[in-house]
Amino acid sequence: MKTIEELLAERVDGKRVFVRADLNVPLADGLITDDGRIRAVLPTVKALAEAGAKVIVASHLGRPKGAPDPQFSLLPAAERLAELLGTPVAFAQDTVGPAAHDAVNGLEPGQVAVIENLRFNAGETSKDDVERGEFADRLAALADVYVGDGFGAVHRKHASVYDLAKKLPHYAGFLIATEVGVLKKLTDDVKRPYVVALGGAKVSDKLAVIDQLLGKADRLLIGGGMAYTFLKAQGHEVGISLLQEDQIPAVKEYIERAEKNGVELVLPVDVLVSSEFPDLKTKAPANPTTVAADAIPADQEGLDIGPETRKLYASKLADAQTVFWNGPMGVFEHPDYAEGTKAVAQALIDSPAFTVVGGGDSAAAVRTLGFDEKAFGHISTGGGASLEYLEGKTLPGLAALED
Repeated sequence: MKTIEELLAERVDGKRVFVRADLNVPLADGLITDDGRIRAVLPTVKALAEAGAKVIVASHLGRPKGAPDPQFSLLPAAERLAELLGTPVAFAQDTVGPAAHDAVNGLEPGQVAVIENLRFNAGETSKDDVERGEFADRLAALADVYVGDGFGAVHRKHASVYDLAKKLPHYAGFLIATEVGVLKKLTDDVKRPYVVALGGAKVSDKLAVIDQLLGKADRLLIGGGMAYTFLKAQGHEVGISLLQEDQIPAVKEYIERAEKNGVELVLPVDVLVSSEFPDLKTKAPANPTTVAADAIPADQEGLDIGPETRKLYASKLADAQTVFWNGPMGVFEHPDYAEGTKAVAQALIDSPAFTVVGGGDSAAAVRTLGFDEKAFGHISTGGGASLEYLEGKTLPGLAALED
């Protein structure tokens, strides 16, 4: 895989460089609530601009239906990118139409433009190779060189991620090079004990990675909504907690395999419960109660790990040399259910281990809860991509860059 360092060693002055970034930031009432993904691509954009390239930044945002939709416009992201760069950024109100061509043609060396949401064109996400390829051809007409730096999208076989890289000289940006290097430390040359903390809502989202980790990790800590399917698989009452009944047979098999393989599988010993899901807008007090994990009342819902589980998980992380964490321990968006996620984050900070926060809600929680990002070894920008890499899958965006 060629990297941006090799590209910068060549002459890029005046060249049109297409940077496939991941500017898929969360928005509330049109305002960005977490700009982490924009900041992650800054080193690549800055380096190219300082080298005199004409930089074209492109990304998706949300899931529009293959047509323009104002609520998914990249304009807020373009404006934030300009603020972070400290220089004007041109914005094209289409992807491959007249506005995009005008914006690119108007660039001087060292200047930056952002084109509109790639998913406003159906060709970006099409499963038809011809339709996707035609859109990639139109994107290729805007540029001379391709730099892939949208790690959060490399597990998608989309036009701007996969096909476009095959049509132009291609390089990995700083972010992708860093992400791949970090993930190799979790797969190829792991320092032990290797502890993995998994949370989030659905156990089905993590089954494939659990399958792989049962042969690689020394210890698995399970929290979040997915924990209740594990507890149910052990025969415990879980009340009205989030439960995936259809996954119980697979979970039972994983519990048995963990014991057979000598992998320590750690489940909550107590949980915070309530009869109602908390109001995440008003943050009104929820007044939860703490119960043993095997004694959840039938009319109650588990919403966070309890204080004894926080202590337990912290102790299981204390001697680790490598830690991967993906998924919050509870409904961290509400202060009454944030303590479990806080405890895991703090345990990672206190640990001597190389710590990786696996993107998605985990990365959002770190920032939302006020932790210093520099206190962690690495915070990934791609939750889904990180998990699929650990599952051993071929990621189309990386495969295209390696060709």
